[in-house]
Amino acid sequence: MNLNANKTVRDLAVELPGATGVFEKLGIDYCCKGNQQLDDACAEAGIAIKEVIELVEKQSHEVIEERNYTTAAELIKYIIDKHHSFTKTEIARLRLLIDKVCDVHGQNHPELSRVRSVFQTLSAELVPHMMKEECVLFPHIVRMEAAENHNHPVSTPPFRTVANPVGTMKLEHEGAGYLLKQMRQITSDYSVPADACLSYQSLYEALEAFEKGLHQHIHLENNILFPRALEMEMEVGVG
Repeated sequence: MNLNANKTVRDLAVELPGATGVFEKLGIDYCCKGNQQLDDACAEAGIAIKEVIELVEKQSHEVIEERNYTTAAELIKYIIDKHHSFTKTEIARLRLLIDKVCDVHGQNHPELSRVRSVFQTLSAELVPHMMKEECVLFPHIVRMEAAENHNHPVSTPPFRTVANPVGTMKLEHEGAGYLLKQMRQITSDYSVPADACLSYQSLYEALEAFEKGLHQHIHLENNILFPRALEMEMEVGVG
């Protein structure tokens, strides 16, 4: 495999099977900072680029869950069915679990109240974010794709150009990424304390899985779906 260190993290995440898993493990931001070149991203994370290349090459033969969707509509359906569904379900479950753990362990572990506060902020932002995508942005992308397939223009949307909601969604993704980092810092990389009960351990495991799922969720939108939508608008035009 010829892994070019001058390529962006985004391009590598899109092109190479297993790359996102390696980036996740090493703490390289491939969703919100996907435009960084790999060598710059490695320097920021304090990781030798040789180590990253070796790990990506080792895992390149593995089959990643996301297949190469041929249409934007297919990808959108996957994002809603897989990632939006998971995010909504986990938000509801984790709100209750955080309250439970805080009630039992909050006095001895004041960091839990900070985790709860950050998660409440994150979930309060994610719910309307996903609604805007499902009700406004995603349907417009599907309409553009249909227009492209039939070689006719799509009507001008209220937001004028798809670049406007895409820009907003990407900014909100950055905000979510920042909050995820805050929770990881507060919990010292989700290190479970010695006196933790099973619910405490389950909470940290679930929050870490939530982080990983949201990273992949944002990657699919920022690095695959949104660029495709911007290209389609250039092809079909509006009006």
